[in-house]
Amino acid sequence: MPSSTTAPQAQASGPFALGGDLTVNRLGYGTMQLTGPGVWGDPSDPDEAVRVLRRAVELGVNFIDTADSYGPVVAEQLIRTALLPYQDDVVIATKAGLTRSGPGDWRAVGRPEYLRQQLEMSLRNLGLERIDLFQLHRIDPQVPLADQVGELKVLQDEGKIRHIGLSEVTVAELEAASEFATIVSVQNLFNVARRDAEPLLDYATAHNIAFIPWFPLATGALAAAGGPLDSLATTHGASASQLALAWLLKRSPVMLPIPGTSSIAHLEDNVRAAEIELTDDEFAALSAAV
Repeated sequence: MPSSTTAPQAQASGPFALGGDLTVNRLGYGTMQLTGPGVWGDPSDPDEAVRVLRRAVELGVNFIDTADSYGPVVAEQLIRTALLPYQDDVVIATKAGLTRSGPGDWRAVGRPEYLRQQLEMSLRNLGLERIDLFQLHRIDPQVPLADQVGELKVLQDEGKIRHIGLSEVTVAELEAASEFATIVSVQNLFNVARRDAEPLLDYATAHNIAFIPWFPLATGALAAAGGPLDSLATTHGASASQLALAWLLKRSPVMLPIPGTSSIAHLEDNVRAAEIELTDDEFAALSAAV
């Protein structure tokens, strides 16, 4: 899959080494929007979904985030169709720990035997022998944390997982999980307008743990005509979404945004954010606008 020399490149976002030994470009791609409505079933145009994935790699995206629950299994199988055999530098991160019983329905299940089953299913669906980054999609409050993270550590020791991550956790939960395994990434809701997870981001930055913000493009009133994002977008000749991603990339060197889309045009627009450099004053203005 040759890359275009004239296309925007995700390499401009800079590198980050997951776990200290797995280097990716910081601007990645999330696959949740490649499924049907309610993150359920097949997309309306599977061939276009495959083209989007291949275009992402052409643009220099080498960190692709997915989950067994997206579809379920649909997103993982689309990745396999689009990218197998994988290029050596494409890192596929997936997740387990949420079950699905219909569109928009998500329920945490963290029983060790279930997490093991889902890891084996992800290996099969992705066509891999090892998952580079395997994330606990949610902590199941009905199961001891030691059993959930401990099972991932056993799978890591068996060579089926390279690195372990968590999703939607607090600093206290991250510290507790770290007693049972080395955690190299956290994935929480975070964007310029929603910064509840800022304490976790600061902790991750201090400990060189990747912070993967999901829903990174929420801009709301900030993008309204005459608002901070709109004004800056005009100055930079960019879109509000590009400015929102540029803000995330400047916020911390451990930030790995994974904007998702089912459109090649939107994908290309998002990747151009890697080339935008906000000044300190611009960054501060956007930060203060919320």
